[in-house]
Amino acid sequence: MDERKQINFTIAPADDAGDVERAYANFCSVAHTPFDFTLTFCEVRPLSEKEIKAAEADHIVRAPIKAQIVMPVQFVPTLIAALQENLRVFSESHSPQPDAAPSKGPVH
Repeated sequence: MDERKQINFTIAPADDAGDVERAYANFCSVAHTPFDFTLTFCEVRPLSEKEIKAAEADHIVRAPIKAQIVMPVQFVPTLIAALQENLRVFSESHSPQPDAAPSKGPVH
């Protein structure tokens, strides 16, 4: 009889993340097919006068692509939940505390 054993585990990034190139992005475009989602991360920089004139003409600003991630549709709900949880924790730790005294100047 074929008896299957279930093992529960957590996936975590390997410790060698120092070897991975990091990229800054301040814009993300999302596209999908019936099978996967594609996240295209770009860096939008301040526009030159020439770029502003071009954008006025065709209403498009081209931004350099920094990374493109393709993931299966089944992964998207987990990603959304992780982003929502991280945003909740971030908001709680970076929002003003209700009992905090008013600031009397910059805190360094």
